[in-house]
Amino acid sequence: MTVQFDQAARIPDENANGPLPADPFAGLRIAITGGTSGLGLALVQEFLACGARVAFIARGRELVQRVAREHPGAHGIVGDVSAKNDIYPIAMQVIGELGGHDVLINHASDLGPTPLTLLGDTPCEDLERALATNVLGPFRLTKALLGALTASAREGRGAVVLNISSDAAVNAYPRWGAYGASKAALHHLTRIWNEELAAQGVHFLSLDPGDMDTPMHALAVPEADPATLKRPEVAAHELADAIRGSLPVRTAV
Repeated sequence: MTVQFDQAARIPDENANGPLPADPFAGLRIAITGGTSGLGLALVQEFLACGARVAFIARGRELVQRVAREHPGAHGIVGDVSAKNDIYPIAMQVIGELGGHDVLINHASDLGPTPLTLLGDTPCEDLERALATNVLGPFRLTKALLGALTASAREGRGAVVLNISSDAAVNAYPRWGAYGASKAALHHLTRIWNEELAAQGVHFLSLDPGDMDTPMHALAVPEADPATLKRPEVAAHELADAIRGSLPVRTAV
């Protein structure tokens, strides 16, 4: 389920008449779960560089504080998306810190058992944790932020929810059962959300960034050669381009 990006379609024609379109991320309010390492941190950096207002969510208070210190302008929020009681406090802080909400990126993920194991040997608690993090967390947080997202769409700012997927969502890999099943559920949930809300201007994307050199991939496949893996910064740029394609075109004044 690797996503292909048409780079040529995004390059403005320097000889075209009239003003060039403004970057739609400038001033946009973006929240990213799992934003303290790997792809999540790369997304924080990507959108800050584009002039967006960024909030990121993660469980570890010290790491959240450190990333916030190292990235001026980013708002760190401590919370666990797998915990039901954390969802509304997270949502309230996102809206309060950013003054509204335009783009949600559900990136936080859980592999299930590590080392990866056969489904028949997977503890029920590990499957429950993967489902809570990869499916219920994004579902609950999206619901909690839906009012702000639909308001943004009505104002013409655009509203996008990106759920980070995986090829394990569509391919049956042995030992990836907990992760694959949860990502498959999230992928289909995303498609249904989009069918239900596209008419209101809220767009949902489910994208696979590919195999990346991240702590999570190292935990899942410790024998992998990092040199053969995509850099998370590259994946973040590709995902940003995909989101950009779902936002209204704004013209620079």
